[in-house]
Amino acid sequence: MTLPQWRRNLMNQIASLSLTTYPDPAPPKIAANAVAVVKQIGASLHAVAITVDIPDVSNALSSYLLDLPNKIREVETASRKCGTTLLQAVAREASQSGVTLTTQEITAPPALMGDVAAKESRYFDVCLVGWESDNQAARMAAEAILFGSGRPTIILPDAADVGVLGHVVIAWDGSRVAARAVADAQPFLERASTITVVTVTDEKPLPGRDIGERLAQGLRTRGLAAGAASIQAEGRSIGTALQEHALKIGGNLLVMGGYGHSRIRDFVLGGATEGILSELRLPVLLSH
Repeated sequence: MTLPQWRRNLMNQIASLSLTTYPDPAPPKIAANAVAVVKQIGASLHAVAITVDIPDVSNALSSYLLDLPNKIREVETASRKCGTTLLQAVAREASQSGVTLTTQEITAPPALMGDVAAKESRYFDVCLVGWESDNQAARMAAEAILFGSGRPTIILPDAADVGVLGHVVIAWDGSRVAARAVADAQPFLERASTITVVTVTDEKPLPGRDIGERLAQGLRTRGLAAGAASIQAEGRSIGTALQEHALKIGGNLLVMGGYGHSRIRDFVLGGATEGILSELRLPVLLSH
């Protein structure tokens, strides 16, 4: 079957993968999962290892009692070694899967690692980050990139292997950020065998009736296999309700708007976004 003209005219995308190394290394499955995602949309991959650069604030007494300069060098060396190991793992996965890869290593002070990752991510089409709930560095990078890169961010859970992203679930409330997420998810939507638009009806006032079906109809008009469903949170967090329903119907990728804002590098997440990140169970494309 011939693809519609708008599909053939898509540029080849480049995905950015941010690999944290301090204080915790990026999740172990991130290399394989990131390569699996970009292969499915025919994208190239740019992997960035972010290593720590700790300012030397020692004085004569701390140097004598704590050997602080040497400890700093040890931490920085371990961070660089971790970055090299992560980039090598990505290179192996990319080579095995036939994915075009470029790599980079950058340094940043501990408090600015997320900001640096976000700024680097602005030069690419989509951002990939690994996620472990107890990994401080992974959370810092994910939140900074989501709210600071200006790019859609796919958060990949370390608890699961990324398979074929054939069933895409769209969380739809008719909002601006939800519409932005649908547009950003186009490379995945056009390759999906099934698309389900899900609206949570008991969480907040919605802009109209049958808004999910209206979006699904628009996607069908574009030649995509889309349907709509309405669910109720029933006391659960909206993030939990969306993920549970997505998994129940065989969803492989959840697409939703990312709510929240940053204030002096302290991230304040909206309820839906916080619910997703508190227990990530499948890949989620978040767009802010």
